[in-house]
Amino acid sequence: MEKEHETKLKRTLTLVPLLVIGLAYMDPLVVFDTYGIVAQLTEGHVATAYLFTIAALLLTAYSYGRMVQAFPKAGSAYTYAQKSIHPNVGFAAGWTLLLDYLFLPMVNFAIGMVYLQAAFPQIPAFIWVVLLATVITTINILGIRLTANVTGLFVTFQILVAAIFIFFVIKGLANGFGTGELLSMMPFYSTSLEMTTVFTGAAILCFSFLGFDAISTLSEETKNPKRTVPLAIMLVVLIGGGLFVGVSYLLQLVYPQYDSFVSAEAASLEIAQYVGGAFLYSLFLGGTMVAVVSSSMSSHASASRLLFAMGRDSTLPKRYFGYLHPKFKTPVFNIVLIGVLSLTAIFGELEIIYSFISFGALIGFTSVNASVIAHYYIRQKQRSLKGTILNLIIPLLGATFCLSLLYSIETNALIIGLSWMFLGLLYFIYRRKKFASE
Repeated sequence: MEKEHETKLKRTLTLVPLLVIGLAYMDPLVVFDTYGIVAQLTEGHVATAYLFTIAALLLTAYSYGRMVQAFPKAGSAYTYAQKSIHPNVGFAAGWTLLLDYLFLPMVNFAIGMVYLQAAFPQIPAFIWVVLLATVITTINILGIRLTANVTGLFVTFQILVAAIFIFFVIKGLANGFGTGELLSMMPFYSTSLEMTTVFTGAAILCFSFLGFDAISTLSEETKNPKRTVPLAIMLVVLIGGGLFVGVSYLLQLVYPQYDSFVSAEAASLEIAQYVGGAFLYSLFLGGTMVAVVSSSMSSHASASRLLFAMGRDSTLPKRYFGYLHPKFKTPVFNIVLIGVLSLTAIFGELEIIYSFISFGALIGFTSVNASVIAHYYIRQKQRSLKGTILNLIIPLLGATFCLSLLYSIETNALIIGLSWMFLGLLYFIYRRKKFASE
Protein backbone atom coordinates (compact mmCIF):
# COMPACT_ATOMS: atom_id res chain seq x y z
CA MET A 1 0.00 0.00 0.00
CA GLU A 2 2.85 2.38 0.75
CA LYS A 3 4.36 1.82 -2.66
CA GLU A 4 1.06 2.71 -4.33
CA HIS A 5 0.73 5.83 -2.19
CA GLU A 6 4.16 7.07 -3.21
CA THR A 7 3.30 7.07 -6.92
CA LYS A 8 -0.06 8.84 -6.71
CA LEU A 9 -0.34 12.47 -7.87
CA LYS A 10 -2.54 14.84 -5.84
CA ARG A 11 -5.79 16.26 -7.33
CA THR A 12 -5.78 20.03 -6.73
CA LEU A 13 -6.49 21.65 -10.14
CA THR A 14 -9.82 23.06 -11.38
CA LEU A 15 -10.84 24.62 -14.73
CA VAL A 16 -9.28 28.05 -14.25
CA PRO A 17 -5.82 26.80 -13.20
CA LEU A 18 -5.90 24.35 -16.12
CA LEU A 19 -6.70 27.17 -18.54
CA VAL A 20 -3.90 29.23 -17.02
CA ILE A 21 -1.37 26.43 -17.39
CA GLY A 22 -2.57 25.63 -20.92
CA LEU A 23 -2.42 29.27 -22.06
CA ALA A 24 0.92 29.75 -20.33
CA TYR A 25 2.28 26.64 -22.05
CA MET A 26 0.87 27.87 -25.34
CA ASP A 27 2.24 31.34 -24.53
CA PRO A 28 -0.16 34.14 -25.66
CA LEU A 29 2.83 36.07 -27.05
CA VAL A 30 4.21 33.16 -29.11
CA VAL A 31 2.45 34.62 -32.16
CA PHE A 32 5.02 37.43 -32.02
CA ASP A 33 7.93 34.97 -31.74
CA THR A 34 7.03 32.94 -34.83
CA TYR A 35 5.53 35.78 -36.88
CA GLY A 36 8.64 36.94 -38.77
CA ILE A 37 9.76 33.44 -39.77
CA VAL A 38 6.30 32.30 -40.91
CA ALA A 39 5.53 35.66 -42.60
CA GLN A 40 8.56 35.27 -44.83
CA LEU A 41 7.82 31.62 -45.45
CA THR A 42 4.15 32.21 -46.41
CA GLU A 43 4.80 35.58 -48.09
CA GLY A 44 2.59 37.47 -45.67
CA HIS A 45 -0.20 34.94 -45.09
CA VAL A 46 0.39 34.00 -41.46
CA ALA A 47 -3.31 34.43 -40.59
CA THR A 48 -4.29 31.89 -43.26
CA ALA A 49 -1.70 29.43 -41.97
CA TYR A 50 -3.16 29.81 -38.47
CA LEU A 51 -6.67 29.04 -39.74
CA PHE A 52 -5.50 25.74 -41.21
CA THR A 53 -3.70 24.90 -37.98
CA ILE A 54 -6.80 25.70 -35.88
CA ALA A 55 -8.99 23.52 -38.13
CA ALA A 56 -6.66 20.56 -37.63
CA LEU A 57 -6.26 21.06 -33.91
CA LEU A 58 -9.92 21.60 -33.06
CA LEU A 59 -10.60 18.14 -34.45
CA THR A 60 -7.65 16.78 -32.48
CA ALA A 61 -8.74 18.66 -29.35
CA TYR A 62 -12.06 16.83 -29.60
CA SER A 63 -10.17 13.52 -29.72
CA TYR A 64 -8.12 14.49 -26.66
CA GLY A 65 -11.33 15.22 -24.80
CA ARG A 66 -12.76 11.82 -25.71
CA MET A 67 -9.63 10.01 -24.57
CA VAL A 68 -9.45 11.94 -21.29
CA GLN A 69 -12.98 10.74 -20.56
CA ALA A 70 -11.87 7.16 -21.18
CA PHE A 71 -8.48 7.36 -19.41
CA PRO A 72 -8.20 10.33 -17.01
CA LYS A 73 -4.53 9.66 -16.27
CA ALA A 74 -1.18 11.35 -16.78
CA GLY A 75 0.74 10.48 -19.94
CA SER A 76 -1.25 12.11 -22.74
CA ALA A 77 -0.88 10.41 -26.15
CA TYR A 78 1.38 7.74 -24.64
CA THR A 79 -1.34 6.57 -22.24
CA TYR A 80 -4.15 6.76 -24.81
CA ALA A 81 -2.33 4.78 -27.50
CA GLN A 82 -1.07 2.26 -24.95
CA LYS A 83 -4.51 1.60 -23.48
CA SER A 84 -6.60 1.72 -26.67
CA ILE A 85 -4.32 0.37 -29.42
CA HIS A 86 -1.31 -1.57 -28.08
CA PRO A 87 1.49 -1.01 -25.51
CA ASN A 88 4.08 -0.94 -28.30
CA VAL A 89 2.14 1.78 -30.13
CA GLY A 90 1.89 3.65 -26.85
CA PHE A 91 5.64 3.50 -26.47
CA ALA A 92 6.12 4.84 -30.03
CA ALA A 93 3.64 7.68 -29.43
CA GLY A 94 5.16 8.56 -26.06
CA TRP A 95 8.71 8.46 -27.37
CA THR A 96 7.89 10.71 -30.34
CA LEU A 97 5.90 13.10 -28.16
CA LEU A 98 8.94 13.39 -25.91
CA LEU A 99 10.60 15.24 -28.78
CA ASP A 100 8.43 18.32 -28.25
CA TYR A 101 7.90 17.91 -24.50
CA LEU A 102 11.59 17.63 -23.67
CA PHE A 103 12.71 20.41 -25.98
CA LEU A 104 9.91 22.98 -25.64
CA PRO A 105 11.51 24.49 -22.51
CA MET A 106 14.70 24.71 -24.58
CA VAL A 107 12.98 26.62 -27.40
CA ASN A 108 11.53 29.06 -24.87
CA PHE A 109 15.03 29.76 -23.59
CA ALA A 110 16.26 30.11 -27.17
CA ILE A 111 13.55 32.71 -27.84
CA GLY A 112 14.50 34.58 -24.68
CA MET A 113 18.15 34.47 -25.68
CA VAL A 114 17.38 35.96 -29.13
CA TYR A 115 15.46 38.90 -27.68
CA LEU A 116 17.88 39.55 -24.83
CA GLN A 117 20.86 39.42 -27.18
CA ALA A 118 19.16 42.05 -29.32
CA ALA A 119 18.57 44.27 -26.27
CA PHE A 120 21.77 43.57 -24.29
CA PRO A 121 24.47 42.45 -26.75
CA GLN A 122 27.23 42.98 -24.16
CA ILE A 123 26.00 40.13 -21.90
CA PRO A 124 26.93 36.55 -22.90
CA ALA A 125 23.85 34.62 -24.04
CA PHE A 126 24.53 31.52 -21.96
CA ILE A 127 24.08 33.49 -18.71
CA TRP A 128 20.40 34.08 -19.47
CA VAL A 129 19.84 30.42 -20.31
CA VAL A 130 21.48 29.15 -17.11
CA LEU A 131 19.53 31.64 -14.99
CA LEU A 132 16.18 30.70 -16.52
CA ALA A 133 16.86 26.97 -16.23
CA THR A 134 17.79 27.27 -12.55
CA VAL A 135 14.78 29.36 -11.50
CA ILE A 136 12.19 27.36 -13.45
CA THR A 137 13.53 23.98 -12.34
CA THR A 138 13.35 25.07 -8.70
CA ILE A 139 9.76 26.33 -8.93
CA ASN A 140 8.60 23.10 -10.59
CA ILE A 141 10.21 20.96 -7.91
CA LEU A 142 8.22 22.81 -5.22
CA GLY A 143 4.83 21.73 -6.61
CA ILE A 144 2.25 22.04 -9.39
CA ARG A 145 0.01 24.45 -7.46
CA LEU A 146 2.85 26.94 -7.09
CA THR A 147 3.53 26.58 -10.82
CA ALA A 148 -0.14 27.34 -11.60
CA ASN A 149 -0.22 30.39 -9.29
CA VAL A 150 2.97 31.90 -10.67
CA THR A 151 1.99 31.29 -14.30
CA GLY A 152 -1.43 32.85 -13.61
CA LEU A 153 0.21 36.17 -12.78
CA PHE A 154 2.48 35.91 -15.80
CA VAL A 155 -0.34 35.09 -18.24
CA THR A 156 -2.29 38.13 -17.01
CA PHE A 157 0.72 40.35 -17.71
CA GLN A 158 1.20 38.80 -21.16
CA ILE A 159 -2.41 39.50 -22.11
CA LEU A 160 -1.95 43.09 -20.94
CA VAL A 161 1.18 43.48 -23.08
CA ALA A 162 -0.58 41.95 -26.09
CA ALA A 163 -3.53 44.34 -25.61
CA ILE A 164 -1.22 47.38 -25.44
CA PHE A 165 0.69 46.19 -28.51
CA ILE A 166 -2.59 45.77 -30.43
CA PHE A 167 -3.69 49.24 -29.32
CA PHE A 168 -0.53 50.77 -30.76
CA VAL A 169 -0.94 48.79 -33.98
CA ILE A 170 -4.54 49.96 -34.44
CA LYS A 171 -3.50 53.52 -33.61
CA GLY A 172 -0.69 53.25 -36.15
CA LEU A 173 -3.06 52.00 -38.84
CA ALA A 174 -5.41 54.90 -38.10
CA ASN A 175 -2.45 57.27 -38.57
CA GLY A 176 -1.54 55.78 -41.94
CA PHE A 177 1.10 53.22 -40.92
CA GLY A 178 1.41 50.19 -43.19
CA THR A 179 -1.71 49.71 -45.30
CA GLY A 180 -3.56 52.36 -43.28
CA GLU A 181 -6.72 50.21 -43.08
CA LEU A 182 -8.29 47.93 -40.50
CA LEU A 183 -10.35 45.79 -42.87
CA SER A 184 -8.52 43.90 -45.60
CA MET A 185 -8.34 40.42 -47.08
CA MET A 186 -4.61 40.78 -47.73
CA PRO A 187 -3.43 38.82 -44.64
CA PHE A 188 -5.67 35.92 -45.72
CA TYR A 189 -5.47 36.03 -49.50
CA SER A 190 -3.45 37.74 -52.22
CA THR A 191 -2.17 36.84 -55.68
CA SER A 192 1.09 35.57 -54.10
CA LEU A 193 -0.72 32.97 -51.96
CA GLU A 194 0.66 29.46 -52.41
CA MET A 195 -0.94 26.60 -50.53
CA THR A 196 2.31 24.63 -50.26
CA THR A 197 3.98 27.42 -48.29
CA VAL A 198 0.83 27.98 -46.22
CA PHE A 199 0.84 24.32 -45.19
CA THR A 200 4.55 24.52 -44.36
CA GLY A 201 3.82 27.56 -42.21
CA ALA A 202 0.87 25.81 -40.59
CA ALA A 203 3.13 22.85 -39.73
CA ILE A 204 5.49 25.21 -37.89
CA LEU A 205 2.58 26.95 -36.15
CA CYS A 206 1.46 23.66 -34.55
CA PHE A 207 4.25 24.50 -32.12
CA SER A 208 2.11 27.43 -30.90
CA PHE A 209 -0.76 25.16 -29.81
CA LEU A 210 0.97 22.64 -27.60
CA GLY A 211 -0.80 24.04 -24.54
CA PHE A 212 -3.96 22.03 -25.05
CA ASP A 213 -1.98 18.80 -25.19
CA ALA A 214 -0.12 19.78 -22.02
CA ILE A 215 -3.43 20.01 -20.16
CA SER A 216 -4.10 16.32 -20.75
CA THR A 217 -0.89 15.37 -18.90
CA LEU A 218 -2.34 16.90 -15.71
CA SER A 219 -5.46 14.70 -15.61
CA GLU A 220 -4.34 12.91 -12.45
CA GLU A 221 -3.93 16.24 -10.67
CA THR A 222 -7.34 17.62 -11.74
CA LYS A 223 -10.64 17.44 -9.88
CA ASN A 224 -13.41 15.86 -11.99
CA PRO A 225 -11.00 15.35 -14.94
CA LYS A 226 -13.53 13.69 -17.28
CA ARG A 227 -15.48 16.95 -17.50
CA THR A 228 -12.91 19.62 -16.67
CA VAL A 229 -10.00 18.53 -18.87
CA PRO A 230 -11.95 18.21 -22.19
CA LEU A 231 -13.57 21.62 -21.62
CA ALA A 232 -10.21 23.22 -20.83
CA ILE A 233 -8.65 21.65 -23.94
CA MET A 234 -11.28 23.10 -26.31
CA LEU A 235 -11.24 26.53 -24.64
CA VAL A 236 -7.46 26.80 -24.84
CA VAL A 237 -7.48 26.05 -28.60
CA LEU A 238 -10.31 28.54 -29.25
CA ILE A 239 -8.93 31.34 -27.07
CA GLY A 240 -5.35 30.92 -28.25
CA GLY A 241 -6.33 30.46 -31.89
CA GLY A 242 -8.52 33.56 -31.91
CA LEU A 243 -5.73 35.63 -30.41
CA PHE A 244 -3.13 34.31 -32.86
CA VAL A 245 -5.25 34.96 -35.96
CA GLY A 246 -6.19 38.47 -34.81
CA VAL A 247 -2.64 39.51 -33.92
CA SER A 248 -1.06 38.12 -37.10
CA TYR A 249 -3.78 39.85 -39.15
CA LEU A 250 -2.99 43.23 -37.59
CA LEU A 251 0.79 42.77 -37.80
CA GLN A 252 0.57 42.08 -41.53
CA LEU A 253 -1.52 45.22 -42.08
CA VAL A 254 0.70 47.55 -40.06
CA TYR A 255 3.99 46.15 -41.42
CA PRO A 256 3.36 44.55 -44.83
CA GLN A 257 7.09 44.53 -45.76
CA TYR A 258 7.63 41.03 -44.37
CA ASP A 259 10.81 40.60 -46.43
CA SER A 260 12.57 43.62 -44.91
CA PHE A 261 13.10 42.44 -41.31
CA VAL A 262 16.66 42.78 -40.03
CA SER A 263 16.10 39.58 -38.04
CA ALA A 264 13.04 37.43 -38.81
CA GLU A 265 13.45 35.69 -35.42
CA ALA A 266 13.03 39.02 -33.58
CA ALA A 267 10.73 40.72 -36.12
CA SER A 268 8.15 41.72 -33.52
CA LEU A 269 10.70 43.88 -31.70
CA GLU A 270 11.19 45.80 -34.94
CA ILE A 271 7.42 46.22 -35.35
CA ALA A 272 7.13 47.33 -31.71
CA GLN A 273 9.79 49.98 -32.29
CA TYR A 274 8.04 51.02 -35.52
CA VAL A 275 4.54 51.53 -34.04
CA GLY A 276 5.32 52.44 -30.41
CA GLY A 277 8.87 53.72 -30.14
CA ALA A 278 11.10 53.04 -27.13
CA PHE A 279 8.17 52.60 -24.71
CA LEU A 280 6.53 49.75 -26.61
CA TYR A 281 9.93 48.23 -27.41
CA SER A 282 10.79 48.00 -23.70
CA LEU A 283 7.32 46.84 -22.65
CA PHE A 284 7.25 44.17 -25.32
CA LEU A 285 10.72 42.94 -24.38
CA GLY A 286 9.56 42.63 -20.76
CA GLY A 287 6.40 40.82 -21.83
CA THR A 288 8.41 38.40 -23.94
CA MET A 289 10.64 37.53 -21.01
CA VAL A 290 7.60 36.91 -18.80
CA ALA A 291 6.14 34.72 -21.57
CA VAL A 292 9.38 32.75 -21.80
CA VAL A 293 9.34 32.08 -18.05
CA SER A 294 5.63 31.15 -17.80
CA SER A 295 5.65 28.92 -20.89
CA SER A 296 8.85 27.25 -19.71
CA MET A 297 7.37 26.53 -16.27
CA SER A 298 4.25 24.96 -17.77
CA SER A 299 6.08 22.93 -20.42
CA HIS A 300 8.63 21.83 -17.83
CA ALA A 301 5.83 20.57 -15.57
CA SER A 302 4.02 18.71 -18.36
CA ALA A 303 7.17 17.07 -19.71
CA SER A 304 8.09 15.78 -16.28
CA ARG A 305 4.60 14.21 -15.93
CA LEU A 306 4.90 12.43 -19.27
CA LEU A 307 8.26 10.99 -18.19
CA PHE A 308 6.70 10.04 -14.85
CA ALA A 309 3.86 8.16 -16.57
CA MET A 310 6.31 6.25 -18.76
CA GLY A 311 8.55 5.52 -15.75
CA ARG A 312 5.67 4.36 -13.55
CA ASP A 313 4.74 1.84 -16.25
CA SER A 314 8.41 0.77 -16.52
CA THR A 315 8.47 1.89 -20.16
CA LEU A 316 11.41 3.99 -18.99
CA PRO A 317 13.56 2.96 -15.98
CA LYS A 318 11.11 3.13 -13.06
CA ARG A 319 13.59 3.86 -10.27
CA TYR A 320 14.49 7.20 -11.86
CA PHE A 321 11.55 8.31 -14.01
CA GLY A 322 8.79 6.91 -11.75
CA TYR A 323 10.09 8.56 -8.58
CA LEU A 324 8.06 11.18 -6.68
CA HIS A 325 9.56 13.43 -4.02
CA PRO A 326 8.02 12.34 -0.66
CA LYS A 327 7.29 15.92 0.46
CA PHE A 328 6.55 17.90 -2.73
CA LYS A 329 4.89 15.00 -4.61
CA THR A 330 6.66 16.05 -7.81
CA PRO A 331 8.80 13.91 -10.17
CA VAL A 332 11.96 15.71 -9.09
CA PHE A 333 14.48 13.65 -11.10
CA ASN A 334 12.52 14.26 -14.32
CA ILE A 335 12.30 17.99 -13.58
CA VAL A 336 16.06 18.23 -13.07
CA LEU A 337 16.75 16.24 -16.27
CA ILE A 338 14.60 18.61 -18.33
CA GLY A 339 16.34 21.59 -16.75
CA VAL A 340 19.69 20.20 -17.86
CA LEU A 341 18.42 19.49 -21.41
CA SER A 342 17.11 23.05 -21.62
CA LEU A 343 20.69 24.33 -21.50
CA THR A 344 21.04 23.22 -25.15
CA ALA A 345 19.11 26.40 -26.01
CA ILE A 346 22.51 28.04 -26.33
CA PHE A 347 23.10 26.16 -29.60
CA GLY A 348 19.58 26.25 -31.09
CA GLU A 349 18.32 27.61 -34.44
CA LEU A 350 14.71 28.65 -34.01
CA GLU A 351 13.14 27.66 -37.35
CA ILE A 352 14.48 24.10 -37.15
CA ILE A 353 13.59 23.84 -33.44
CA TYR A 354 10.01 24.96 -34.15
CA SER A 355 9.72 22.39 -36.92
CA PHE A 356 11.06 19.32 -35.13
CA ILE A 357 8.98 20.11 -32.06
CA SER A 358 5.96 20.31 -34.38
CA PHE A 359 7.01 16.94 -35.86
CA GLY A 360 6.76 15.30 -32.45
CA ALA A 361 3.45 17.04 -31.76
CA LEU A 362 1.87 16.00 -35.07
CA ILE A 363 2.84 12.36 -34.58
CA GLY A 364 1.37 12.51 -31.07
CA PHE A 365 -1.81 14.21 -32.31
CA THR A 366 -2.27 11.58 -35.02
CA SER A 367 -1.94 8.78 -32.46
CA VAL A 368 -4.61 10.39 -30.25
CA ASN A 369 -7.05 10.56 -33.18
CA ALA A 370 -6.28 6.91 -33.95
CA SER A 371 -6.83 6.04 -30.28
CA VAL A 372 -10.42 7.35 -30.41
CA ILE A 373 -11.16 5.09 -33.38
CA ALA A 374 -9.51 2.09 -31.73
CA HIS A 375 -11.14 2.54 -28.32
CA TYR A 376 -14.67 3.70 -29.12
CA TYR A 377 -15.35 2.51 -32.69
CA ILE A 378 -13.43 -0.78 -32.76
CA ARG A 379 -13.22 -2.04 -29.16
CA GLN A 380 -16.47 -0.65 -27.73
CA LYS A 381 -18.29 -0.97 -31.09
CA GLN A 382 -20.07 2.40 -30.83
CA ARG A 383 -21.08 2.33 -34.49
CA SER A 384 -24.51 3.95 -34.71
CA LEU A 385 -24.86 6.91 -37.05
CA LYS A 386 -23.95 9.29 -34.23
CA GLY A 387 -21.21 6.95 -33.01
CA THR A 388 -19.72 6.67 -36.50
CA ILE A 389 -19.55 10.46 -36.84
CA LEU A 390 -18.09 10.99 -33.34
CA ASN A 391 -15.82 7.97 -33.14
CA LEU A 392 -14.68 7.47 -36.73
CA ILE A 393 -15.26 10.41 -39.07
CA ILE A 394 -14.18 13.29 -36.79
CA PRO A 395 -10.98 11.62 -35.52
CA LEU A 396 -10.20 10.40 -39.05
CA LEU A 397 -10.46 13.97 -40.32
CA GLY A 398 -8.23 15.12 -37.45
CA ALA A 399 -5.60 12.51 -38.29
CA THR A 400 -5.75 13.43 -42.00
CA PHE A 401 -5.18 17.12 -41.24
CA CYS A 402 -2.25 16.30 -38.96
CA LEU A 403 -0.62 14.00 -41.52
CA SER A 404 -1.02 16.60 -44.27
CA LEU A 405 0.77 19.15 -42.07
CA LEU A 406 3.45 16.59 -41.25
CA TYR A 407 4.06 16.10 -44.98
CA SER A 408 4.79 19.84 -45.27
CA ILE A 409 7.34 20.02 -42.47
CA GLU A 410 10.84 21.43 -42.99
CA THR A 411 13.33 18.86 -44.36
CA ASN A 412 16.01 19.19 -41.66
CA ALA A 413 13.36 18.95 -38.96
CA LEU A 414 11.97 15.83 -40.64
CA ILE A 415 15.45 14.27 -40.55
CA ILE A 416 15.81 15.11 -36.83
CA GLY A 417 12.37 13.71 -36.09
CA LEU A 418 12.98 10.46 -37.96
CA SER A 419 16.39 10.12 -36.28
CA TRP A 420 14.70 10.50 -32.89
CA MET A 421 12.21 7.78 -33.83
CA PHE A 422 15.12 5.52 -34.88
CA LEU A 423 16.75 6.04 -31.47
CA GLY A 424 13.45 5.08 -29.90
CA LEU A 425 13.37 1.90 -31.98
CA LEU A 426 16.87 0.98 -30.79
CA TYR A 427 15.87 1.58 -27.16
CA PHE A 428 12.69 -0.46 -27.67
CA ILE A 429 14.69 -3.42 -29.05
CA TYR A 430 17.16 -3.16 -26.15
CA ARG A 431 14.30 -3.07 -23.66
CA ARG A 432 12.60 -6.13 -25.21
CA LYS A 433 15.84 -8.11 -25.06
CA LYS A 434 16.46 -7.06 -21.46
CA PHE A 435 13.02 -8.20 -20.32
CA ALA A 436 13.33 -11.43 -22.32
CA SER A 437 16.57 -12.29 -20.52
CA GLU A 438 15.12 -11.69 -17.04
